[in-house]
Amino acid sequence: MNWLSDLDPQWGWLALGLILACAEILVPGVFLIWMAGAAVIVGLLVWFVPMAVPLQVVLFVVLATASVFIGRRYLKDHPIVGADPLMNRRGARMVGEIATVTEAIEDSSNGRVHLGDTEWIARGVVAPVGARVRVTGSDGAILLVERA
Repeated sequence: MNWLSDLDPQWGWLALGLILACAEILVPGVFLIWMAGAAVIVGLLVWFVPMAVPLQVVLFVVLATASVFIGRRYLKDHPIVGADPLMNRRGARMVGEIATVTEAIEDSSNGRVHLGDTEWIARGVVAPVGARVRVTGSDGAILLVERA
């Protein structure tokens, strides 16, 4: 265990930074990467400016706290937008599409419409079989329609 005390502290900080960066990949959320950056900064700083270990820990705590708050603020002001926000919302993707009624839509009951290669349950205006309707929204797996 004597080899552990012979190690330079900057290697410990750089290793901690690498471990935290790897943990960020495994743990969902953007939190550990800011602490990893603080550890790397402390490691690089200790490499060039020798300082006592308690000062290194205080510096890490201050940098980690500041970087987490700055990072959260940055992400709040610049949110990450997905490439396709409607990816898992099939009904919302259909808004504006024209469908053909295959089972009449009555006042108090749902009908069915054919859209693409699928039949959907639909609710909305009264429409006979064969009528064309436009999708205006969805309620779960039920399409909301109006006259086209």
